Parts: sequence; structure tokens; C-alpha cells
Amino acid sequence: MIEEYHLRNCFVFSILFLLAACGGPRVLMPTPNVYVDTDADPYTSLHQELKSTEVPLFYITDRLPEKDENGNLKYGYGRSASLAFGRTVVDLGDDLSWEQLLDASRTHKRLDDVKMKVQELHEIVRGPSTPIPYDEVDGVVVENPEYMARSLATGEVFRKAVVSQLALTPRKEVFIFVHGYHNDFDDAAFAMAELWHFLGRVGIPLVYSWPAGHPGLFGYTYDRESSEYTVYHLRRVISYIASFPEVEKINIIAHSRGTDVAVTALRELTIAARAEGVQTREKYKIHNFVLAAPDLDAQVFVQRIVGDFLTLSADRFTIYTSPGDKAIGWSGKLFASPRGRIGNLEVTDLPEELQKGMERSSANLAIVNFRSSSDKSASTADRFRHSYFRNAPTVSSDLILMLRDDLDPGPPGRPLEYLGSKFWLVPSGYPASESVSQGK
Repeated sequence: MIEEYHLRNCFVFSILFLLAACGGPRVLMPTPNVYVDTDADPYTSLHQELKSTEVPLFYITDRLPEKDENGNLKYGYGRSASLAFGRTVVDLGDDLSWEQLLDASRTHKRLDDVKMKVQELHEIVRGPSTPIPYDEVDGVVVENPEYMARSLATGEVFRKAVVSQLALTPRKEVFIFVHGYHNDFDDAAFAMAELWHFLGRVGIPLVYSWPAGHPGLFGYTYDRESSEYTVYHLRRVISYIASFPEVEKINIIAHSRGTDVAVTALRELTIAARAEGVQTREKYKIHNFVLAAPDLDAQVFVQRIVGDFLTLSADRFTIYTSPGDKAIGWSGKLFASPRGRIGNLEVTDLPEELQKGMERSSANLAIVNFRSSSDKSASTADRFRHSYFRNAPTVSSDLILMLRDDLDPGPPGRPLEYLGSKFWLVPSGYPASESVSQGK
């Protein structure tokens, strides 16, 4: 028993150390293969206001607001009962010109790192505290009118800001990034800024930042429960954005521990939509639902996506996995997952229930497997191979082809190798095709 106790402690410390890598470096991600050796310019028709090394980001957070040493707003790991909506800017090389940034965005071997920096945060509006006060009148739940009035007023401020930004892009879409364990606010802002830059700066980028990043021994357990705490808020955010007539599509990209947040929110929305007798993907406009390096127990995941039909809740449901993801491997040991974690899944590991569910399903579902040995140009900064969605140029290319060009897996657009059971492999040198590198 003593040896088992010490062994589990070792696993705890290892998972704290390994998953802390979610934040990644503060330099621009490696150039996706899809942008190398091509004369095509995805930014040609971009609005002039967006042709800048400064990336404008919206954010929504239930982190507790704090002040830094200079009295400026920051967000820590404390939990807030109210949601804040704001705006910030991420510099992609504050000493570079737009043309220099484009050059750096088209080469694998940059002369210098493109250093990123988050500028001052501007909280535009803050909603009322939750949960919602209510009464029961004749068996019907009636929400507090004063609360609802405040909620509608703050929501309208949010809507007007989104509509104003939508005017700058022909694609009336919102891209929501949900970060993982141990990420602070800046980590999430960096990831969304660089991803949106390589998406061709289409639609609107929005960071959903939940109260992660607690230091010390109990960091993982605190963050895990914070991820449960934030589900209620994320669910309301998705529902509210979907109610904007100006927004045509919502794309959700979740990473690591954030995948559990996103999946649980989608599950609750799906159950509510089914109770109303409507289709989730139509009511909530969810176009792409992407899970990158999901830190989820395989059997729990099967219950959710097969048992609750979650793959039918989005136009396209995509899961990125890698057997070389060390952080997910240690997480599986820590939680003693009987069938492993989804983030390490290979086609030979598919649980029977999941395989049957996928084969019978008409959903646009794809599990995309990345084997790190096939990507020789992957960033050495990702020592634990957990952030390959941004650090591996082959995987980031596939993400771009899917989100930017709206392509399903398979040749000619996304020439992934099909392995059966809706399982695809990222081949070496991917996409290695002139047509896709030009965004066709």
C-alpha cells in the first residue's frame, strides 16, 4: 500500500509537470506546411484594417479580475460568478512590418523568432452574477426580471461589438478557442491569435478563458474542478452567440482539458435542444467542433458522443489524437483509465462501442491521428508533444484546410490517409500538394 501511494504521488507530480506544457512558448507557431513554397496570398482580399502585426481579439472569461503591479487589469486563476466580455490586442512581432510578418509566415526557417505580446486588456462589459435568481409560479420557473434586464443590456453591448467586427469580414463566423490545464490568460490569447492569423484572419476570433493556472501541488485538481465550474458559463455563451442573427456559424476549437469543458457544454445544449424537439446544430449554428489532444477517458467519451448523439450536434466533428502525446499518456496512468484516454487513441485502440457507433453514424465525424515521428519539422519547443495542433506544421495545415477552406477529410483537398472507421492518418510532409497549398 505504501509503495502504491508513493507511485501515485509520482504520477501526480509528473502530470503536473507534463501538462504544464500546455502554455507553450511566447513566439509565433511554426509555419504550417500549407503556407510554404507558394505564391498564393490568402490575405489579398483582407480588409485593410486587419493587415497589421496587431491581432484584435475578443475574450469572454469567468476568471476573477485582478490588478498587476502597475494597476492594470489582469485575470488570475480565481473564479468569478459573472462573465466579463472584453477586447485585447496581441502583437505578432511589435518591431515588424506587415510585409515582414508575411515573409515570416511563409518560411519554415525564420532568421529570428517572432515574439508575441499581449497588450492591455479592456473589459467592455460584465454580466450579472450567476446562478440566476428565480421563483416558481404555478409550476413554472420565472427568472428574476431585474436580473434578466441586466443580462439583456450587457448582452446587447456584446452583440453590437461582434456585429461591428463582422462588418470587416465576408465570413460571418465566430471562432471560439477553449484552452487547457495550467494555461493563464495570455497562453490562450497567444494560441488564438496565431491560429487566427494562419486561418487568413477570417471571421471573428474569440478566446474563452476559464479559471485555470493554480500553482503548486493542487494545481491539477483545482483546474479540473474549475473546468467543471465553467461549463455552465460556456453553455450560456454558445447559446447567446447563436441567437445573434448576424452570426451564421460558430466554430469551437478546444485543447487538452478544455475539450472536457467543450464536450460537456455541447452535451447539455444537445439534451436541451432535443427536449425542445429541434436540431442542435441548427439551433446553435455549430459548424466545426474540434477537439485537439483531448484529455478525456475513452469510456466516458463513448457514453457522451455515442450515447448522447453529440457528433450530430455539429456540421463537422473532428478529433485530433497522437500516441506520442506524453502528457495524455501520464494522465491515463494518473486516472487509471481502463481503456486509455482519447488523446492517445489509434485505430487499433478504438473501443468496440465507439467503432460500432461511428460505423452506424451518418455524422461528419473524423478522428485524425498524428504520429510525431512523421513530422520532422515539428517544433522542438513542444517537448511533451501535447500542443501538436499548433507546433506540428502538418497538423496545423490540416486544421487550416478544414477551418479556412471548409474541407472534409480526404483527397484532393485534405489528402489524409484513410484507415477505416472514420479514422485518418496525417502522412509525412502533409499536405504536399500544390492545389491545397494554394487554398483551392
